[in-house]
Amino acid sequence: MAYQVLARKWRPQNFTQLVGQEHVSQSLSNALQHDRLHHAYLFTGTRGVGKTTVARIFAKAINCENLIDSNPCGQCNICVAFDEGRFLDLIEVDAASRTKVEDTRDLLDNAQYAPNQGKYKVYLIDEVHMLSGHSFNALLKTLEEPPPHVKFLLATTDPQKIPVTVLSRCLQFNLKRLSIEQINEQMGFILEQEKIESDDGALKMIARAADGSMRDALSLLDQAIAFGDGEVRLDTVTNMLGTVAHQPVDELLLALVRDDAADLLQKISDISELTPDFLAILQQILRVLHRVALTQAVAGFADNQFESEVIGQLAEALLPEDVQLFYQIGLVGQKDLELAPDPQSGFEMVMLRMLAFKPEEGKDKTRLAVTESKPSSYNVKKPIKPAPVVAQESVEKSVTESVVGNTADRQWAEMVVAMKVGGMTRELANNCVLEKIDDTECHLVLTPGHSQLISPRAQEKLQQALQKYRGNKIKLHIKAEETKNVTPAQQITQALEDKQQNAVDSINTDEGVQALKDNFDARVMPGTIEPVSDN
Repeated sequence: MAYQVLARKWRPQNFTQLVGQEHVSQSLSNALQHDRLHHAYLFTGTRGVGKTTVARIFAKAINCENLIDSNPCGQCNICVAFDEGRFLDLIEVDAASRTKVEDTRDLLDNAQYAPNQGKYKVYLIDEVHMLSGHSFNALLKTLEEPPPHVKFLLATTDPQKIPVTVLSRCLQFNLKRLSIEQINEQMGFILEQEKIESDDGALKMIARAADGSMRDALSLLDQAIAFGDGEVRLDTVTNMLGTVAHQPVDELLLALVRDDAADLLQKISDISELTPDFLAILQQILRVLHRVALTQAVAGFADNQFESEVIGQLAEALLPEDVQLFYQIGLVGQKDLELAPDPQSGFEMVMLRMLAFKPEEGKDKTRLAVTESKPSSYNVKKPIKPAPVVAQESVEKSVTESVVGNTADRQWAEMVVAMKVGGMTRELANNCVLEKIDDTECHLVLTPGHSQLISPRAQEKLQQALQKYRGNKIKLHIKAEETKNVTPAQQITQALEDKQQNAVDSINTDEGVQALKDNFDARVMPGTIEPVSDN
């Protein structure tokens, strides 16, 4: 018998074998069980997720002589004829090749006649959105009031192109894209049944390349088996797909963390020897950054697509704001690869852009000290800090000198400035007030409106900074409740408002400004007055 490709050999024959479309199979099974069958069904979804397969299973089920738990039995004369392709009452049409109105009229001419073998005559129209406007009009009347023995099963990847008059007469089921885990698990099951050895990493790479399509995954799996001489190994799949394994991507990101431009460019040069797809590498970097952001936002986030140690290492080394910056630069940089002189140079510029726009306070001070003593082949100017940041820092310092009243408020504001924490940790500290502190414990109260700032990572960083400042081990406790004390953030806001008001009052009382107003009918434009920075 001739070889049958995996996508056809392992095509589901009943609802139980469907992968990842439980919401559709459950609805259809219930309709069969209670004999509540609609006359027209529309199955939508991207390519390879099982639209036509679901339609065929349903067509077989509604004609099956002996349903078993709402699944076709596979043994009766109807099921056997259906599986062998000789069931006369299934009229399957590819609308992409029969778009004319004459084809649709010829198709529906026999709809009035009773079925030959089964209970229902089933019209399965694939890619129905390809029909012309006149074809839809010809179909509409029959679709609206079909004979009781006729069922329409429509499938499409683009339901937006179907007229609303047709959509309103169908029960619509949207089939979901399959997850990497679902595709990976199904491929592992198939290879186990086929007695073919494989690597987990190779299957994950194929599952990612399939982009939610089980059919594409099985086609790639067939190709990988042939390419690997009967085995599915990571190195052969990597060569077949022309992709780069996770390790070089991790090394690129670690070089980015170390602020090491020379190592970063060397890694890219090493990767270029493998003739990779740099767009695919950039997309892989975006996936890793996405997982890093999730790990930072949700404590204990688990993801079996990536090595947890690497993701955890990057999550610890990168600030959340740096991750968001790198992700945005990479996302926008994808289109730059097409405009660059060559993909490698475009990719290098995207990575160097991440390096150039990395905030100065997030850079490794050890790395900066090394670069000062070691001559570099690039003369890179240090970025100028934005004025608002300087103003913010100067305000934080001046607040410790201007706050009056509660001694604990003043003490905590001084401690926040002295600890020199940054990012989300600083936001958390600035929105807390000091309840009490001793040599073993520190109790803070967080204003209720900022409870989202509490995260295990930020709390741990604040505790480490506090221990370093105090010179001994201290357990940090933070609770969210109303307080009458003033947080450093509120002190900073008040100081900025006072500074702005002083600047406005100074302009309004200035003799020169007043003379311009009197003699030339001048006026000060609202929003143009800014206080002078202390630095």
